[in-house]
Amino acid sequence: MAIVETAEPPVPPVTSRTRRRERAGGRDGRRSCQTAAAPHRAAPYIVRNIPTYDILDEENLVRIEEAADRILAEIGIEFRDDPVALQHWKAAGAHIDGLLVRFEPGMLREILKSAPKSFTQHARNPANNVEIGGRSVVFAPAYGSPFVMDLDKGRRYGTIKDFRNFIKLAQSSPWLHHSGGTICEPVDVPVNKRHLDMVHAHLKYSDRCFMGSVTAESRAEDSIEMARIVFGRDFVDRNCVILGNVNVNSPLVWDGTMTNVLRAYARANQAAVVVPFILGGAMGPVTSAGAIAQSLAETMAGCALTQLERKGAPVIFGNFLSSMSLRSGSPTFGTPEPAIGSMVIGQLARRLELPLRCAGNFSNSKLPDAQAMNEGTMSMLSAVHCGANFILHSAGFLDGLLSMSYEKFVMDADFCGALHSYLAGVVVDDNSLALDAFREVGVGKHFLGCAHTMENYQTAFWDTAVADNEPFEKWDTAGQTDAATRANARWKQTLAEYQAPPMDVATDEALAEFVERTKADLVDAWY
Repeated sequence: MAIVETAEPPVPPVTSRTRRRERAGGRDGRRSCQTAAAPHRAAPYIVRNIPTYDILDEENLVRIEEAADRILAEIGIEFRDDPVALQHWKAAGAHIDGLLVRFEPGMLREILKSAPKSFTQHARNPANNVEIGGRSVVFAPAYGSPFVMDLDKGRRYGTIKDFRNFIKLAQSSPWLHHSGGTICEPVDVPVNKRHLDMVHAHLKYSDRCFMGSVTAESRAEDSIEMARIVFGRDFVDRNCVILGNVNVNSPLVWDGTMTNVLRAYARANQAAVVVPFILGGAMGPVTSAGAIAQSLAETMAGCALTQLERKGAPVIFGNFLSSMSLRSGSPTFGTPEPAIGSMVIGQLARRLELPLRCAGNFSNSKLPDAQAMNEGTMSMLSAVHCGANFILHSAGFLDGLLSMSYEKFVMDADFCGALHSYLAGVVVDDNSLALDAFREVGVGKHFLGCAHTMENYQTAFWDTAVADNEPFEKWDTAGQTDAATRANARWKQTLAEYQAPPMDVATDEALAEFVERTKADLVDAWY
């Protein structure tokens, strides 16, 4: 395994409130036992040592930016069911016509200058803090599937048990950096209550960073309030501890559910991840350049709204380009056009100096098979090369995001391990040039037993946990298993060996009490 440069996670300042929490066994009081119980980690996040892949020249980037400006100025974006958002835009100088908002060229870019170029998301274990922006890369699991699947039981609706299982798998992986958000929908919990169980599960079964609910403003606020129980109200007001993933209703509509949620996170100084979901030929043009211009316009508007709600609030410039089968109308994932489009999105986000969420391990395959890994690799490498800082959907995505696969989760996490070494680049120093090894070995001999090999063999190459690299005869004798079968055995073993990271008893009780009290005030709703 190659060594990847990491950053020292920041430690939050001690205040009177944090001291009170410490006396109850709070954040700092938990640090030593959490660190001791944490699984082996390659790094809390990656700092890339390879350059981004910039495919468009200045002239063509400017043409796309000008097209986005014309969309914003001539066509505009509707902001529905959120009068506060319209008031913000009016005060900022936008042109308001009912629900339609038009923006002068350059207006949104000026507003976005107050957004931070990078920020720290704090985990309840400070060793797992992540930096989002700059050269940092953070891998998070897939998000939003209503179904789960495995080789034993096939495809079925997700449950809260599945949800907790995937959090445990993510916590146990040395190659993922983030607990994610709605890893799968727990459909056995009422819609208006499941966010409480999901956030509670992230906080209880993982000590990494996580995402909150975005299905209603009140649920976003509940998510933030639960984070305040763990981190302290003052700390949360000054630092990002939770993300909210909000989507544009493409084309060119921001609905009130999303903008109210977006503003709730920004108001609390927490980061919204602002993401258009553009299927080329359906919710956007069939041509890549037009879809990219649309994505730029929609995302800039959402990101700018966070700054009008609270200047300086962290925000992530998000993107989800996808294609569709023009024969059937079905969405397609892991195809080349969105992958190369991600490279351009990366260039545009860097010009805005905003952290980027882009692409992921996408696939339309219904099984963790060769199609799944081909499509996933195409898409994931585009995320790596476009300069994405926060890569949602890094593990488990199958069936066009309708299904979260246990086996693919394990296979994808293994691939994330390979990407740690890939992003580390090539180290050139006296040790890596190995001149002493050449002097020792000489001509025509092997390096297997030389001193340099013995000193470096444990860190020289990334070591897979899923792939089979044994001779054919040994593989044959062991039962001729394929990768999915090996992954099936591995996720079961991982769950059997999982140990929850310690949590302060008083904090755990306060979270449980909040969940139960909030649920008690709600009548079950299943839609």
